[in-house]
Amino acid sequence: MTETGTVLITGPTRNLGRHAVLAMADRPAGQRPDLLLVGRAGKDLAAVAEEAHVRGARVHEIGCDLSRLSDVRAAAATVRDLLTAGTVRPLRALVANAGTMSTDTRQASADGYELTFAVNYLAHTQLVGDLLGSFTAPARVVLLGSNTYHANVWRKLLHVAEAEWVDPVELARPATGEQVPSMAASGVAYSNAKLAILYYAHELQRRAGAGIGVSVFEPGWMPGTALGRGAPAAAQAISRALGRVPGVSTPERSGPLLAAVALDDEWADLRDGAFIVKSAATEVKPVAHDRDRERRLWEATAELLERARTSS
Repeated sequence: MTETGTVLITGPTRNLGRHAVLAMADRPAGQRPDLLLVGRAGKDLAAVAEEAHVRGARVHEIGCDLSRLSDVRAAAATVRDLLTAGTVRPLRALVANAGTMSTDTRQASADGYELTFAVNYLAHTQLVGDLLGSFTAPARVVLLGSNTYHANVWRKLLHVAEAEWVDPVELARPATGEQVPSMAASGVAYSNAKLAILYYAHELQRRAGAGIGVSVFEPGWMPGTALGRGAPAAAQAISRALGRVPGVSTPERSGPLLAAVALDDEWADLRDGAFIVKSAATEVKPVAHDRDRERRLWEATAELLERARTSS
C-alpha cells in the first residue's frame, strides 16, 4: 500500500480471516500495517494476535460479539479512541471479513434480527458507518461477498440456494416458530445477506468520501470451513472431503489474496463495489445492480440500526 497505516479486520481468529491477518503481519517492516483485530474475546483472539505480533506486527485486540450491535458500537468507539490518541497509525483499511450461516433462520441476534443477516450484514454496516469519518485517505473498505447470490449450473447441482430478495426489514425478521428449520432456508438467508452486501457496497461508495474506495472480495468456494459448523455431521464430512479436491479454494490460499486487496497498490483504484473473485475483477450479474433496492436497503438499514440502538 502506498501509505502504510492501520488495517481493521473482523473475524480474524480462524480460516480466511486468520490467514489474511498472518499474511499482513508477514509483510516487510516498511509495508506492514498496524492491525486491529475485532472478534470474540478469548483464547482464539489472543492466539492470532500473538502470532501476528511474533511476526513483527503491532496488534490490538478488540473484543466484540458481532451478533450484538451494542458490542459493535463499543468496538468502533475503541477504534476512534486509539486513533485519536495516536496509539495506532491512521486508519487506511477496514476488512469486513466475519461471517456466519445460521442453520435455523428462527434464530435471532441479541437485537432480535435474523442471525445470518445480523452478523454478515448489519454488524458491518454499523461498524463502517461508525468509522466512516475516521479514515485517512487514501483508504479502502473491503466487504466479503459470495457468488451464491445467483445460481449457476454447479450451484444448482450442489443445491446451493440463491438469493430471494424481499424488503430488508423482512430479511432482518427471524422466521416464525412454526417453520421447520432447513438447510435450504439457511442458504437463502446467507445468499440474501451476500446480495445485500453488494447493494450496500454500491450505495456506500456514493456516500463515502472521495478518498475511500469500496470493493467486495469473494474468496472462492471453501468447503469445510467453520462457516458451516452448525450443519449436520454428514454434511460437514462431505464438505471436508470436497475441501481436499485440487483447485478448490482454501483459507491458506485465499487469505493472502484478501490481504492483497486491502493493501497492494495493484488494487488501489478499486471503487464502486468492484467485485474481486480471488485475484480477478469480475462483473456481477445484473440483479446485483439495482438503484431502487440499494436506496431502500440504505434507508432500512438505518431504521434497523436505530431501532437496535434505542432499545438497548
